[in-house]
Amino acid sequence: MAETDSSSSSDGEPSQSLASIAENLQRSAIQSARTVQHSSSTHFRAFQNFLPEAVSQYRTYEDAFVNKVKDGLMIAKENPAVSAGVAISVALLAMRAPRRFLFRHTLGRFQSEEARYARIEKNVKDLNLSVDLLKKENAKLLQRTTLAEKEMKYGHTELVSAGTQFQQLAKSAYKVETRAADLLDKLRYIPSREALALRAEVASMASNLKRQRFSLNKRIMKINELGVPV
Repeated sequence: MAETDSSSSSDGEPSQSLASIAENLQRSAIQSARTVQHSSSTHFRAFQNFLPEAVSQYRTYEDAFVNKVKDGLMIAKENPAVSAGVAISVALLAMRAPRRFLFRHTLGRFQSEEARYARIEKNVKDLNLSVDLLKKENAKLLQRTTLAEKEMKYGHTELVSAGTQFQQLAKSAYKVETRAADLLDKLRYIPSREALALRAEVASMASNLKRQRFSLNKRIMKINELGVPV
């Protein structure tokens, strides 16, 4: 009988411990739910309390902004000269040159001497590079000019020589042409067939000499047009 009681008591202890654990878990869950609900309701009430204040501040800022705009419009209406001056100032600031001038005389003065010196030094280097490039180009042009002058002098000498030769040939052609004309006059008084054939030959020769002389004179005129006296 005693053994039966002891076994029943040993079986009852685990059941009691499990029941107590379940009760503790249920109690913890209920407490956590209450805590979360309380925290949520607290935050919601705080947000409800803050919302009217935020709306009031927004309306205050909005009214202040509207009043500022109204004051500005009234000032512009009462002082058109001031409005025109502001408009002109804005237009000038939109242009590059006045903007640079204003920057130089305001914010530009706050720049350090090192920064300005570095910028000026860079500009000097760029200027030196440009000067060196100009020197090289100038040397090339001088060399080409010297060669052109030599060629021009040589060409001038050649043109003078050619013009002189053309002039001498033209004079010689004129002399031969004159002699041919004299022969034609003499052959007119000889009625033979041989004289007629010779006269035709001399006339052809004289015509050819005349064409050659005209061609030489044209070349001499072209040389004179180039500025070379012949």
